[in-house]
Amino acid sequence: MSSKRFAATVLACSVVAVSCSSASTSPATTPVTTPPTAPAADQVVAGKPFPTARCEANKAAGKITYLSSFDFAAAASIVDVLVAKEKGYFDALCLNVEVKASFSTANYPLIAGNQAQFSSGGSFSEVAAFASDNADADVVALAVEGKTAIDSLIVKEGKATKLSDLKGTTIGVKGKIPPSVQAMLAKAGLIEGTDYQTVPVEGFDPTVHIAIPSIVGFPGYKSNEPGQLDRAGIKYTLFDPSASDIPGSFGIIYTNRAFMTAHPTSAEDFMRASMMGLADAIADPAAASKIALAMIDSNGNPNFLSPEGETFRWNTESRLVTDTTPKGAAIGVPDAAGLQAEVDAYAKIGLFGGKAPDIAKRFDASLLQAIYSSDGKVVWPSK
Repeated sequence: MSSKRFAATVLACSVVAVSCSSASTSPATTPVTTPPTAPAADQVVAGKPFPTARCEANKAAGKITYLSSFDFAAAASIVDVLVAKEKGYFDALCLNVEVKASFSTANYPLIAGNQAQFSSGGSFSEVAAFASDNADADVVALAVEGKTAIDSLIVKEGKATKLSDLKGTTIGVKGKIPPSVQAMLAKAGLIEGTDYQTVPVEGFDPTVHIAIPSIVGFPGYKSNEPGQLDRAGIKYTLFDPSASDIPGSFGIIYTNRAFMTAHPTSAEDFMRASMMGLADAIADPAAASKIALAMIDSNGNPNFLSPEGETFRWNTESRLVTDTTPKGAAIGVPDAAGLQAEVDAYAKIGLFGGKAPDIAKRFDASLLQAIYSSDGKVVWPSK
């Protein structure tokens, strides 16, 4: 395994039946927001001591478990939590946080059942798809760090200069073709099964996949496979869904509504510490990657992640997070219009059974809005 984003593909395969049907556009989304988390006297004030009553409430929440979606990779919605843990940000807010390496497909039912409280998702559509297929799963995205699809289509050099050149070809896939790539091809007039075929490829080594004679290329994550191919000196052509105005997202931190309701200050302060970790990780990508690598090694590095790969991963993702945050917006705050555009676009290619779900309860922007000041910085107490 070479990327946490494979989890998104696997989940799409396991929880969503994808067909090529059309869908109507959903009405404008009105997000469901949480009430104020604490009385005014117990609110966090920048540069002031952390309120005693709030500290006690956070301690009363007990152990909070965060599950990563792919090892301790230096990826959005993982590395920020690792940096926060390493720097003692959770401790500073009286939170007892345990971070555990896990895998995306295993995490959704655990978070929905409150057996763990926070996790990382590959995309907002991944969160919405799980909730759509599991009526009792009240999972809520609190941070959407990357506001673009992380997927791309990697094609052998000289095989295509434009998407229409791919008509009549075969694309190798791990599980299913990612929705953003499928939508990109559909926008170019190419429909899976009619204008191009897909076949499964084994393993996760792009240097092996690009040498398979029977395929023209394969989907890959912008923060992973291109770096491996570049380091191997292999040339390729990359088609980016965002260049075709295909909406998407990556780097999701989500929880369950039961935990948010029972422990509102703990939910808010977990995200406060995580966003502090994210700010630090963006400011110093090299240091953040080293923290992730140290935790990968302490966990036995079962996925054989490398320093070069993790450095490339976070350099790429941190840039995408920064570049796709709307001007004047704080990093990570969910954007209702963007999320609606994402599920609408993917419903048109058959995701969600061909009908965009009601996403009003699937994200809560108010929680992150509460932890940022007007200058876009995290409100942080004194020591």
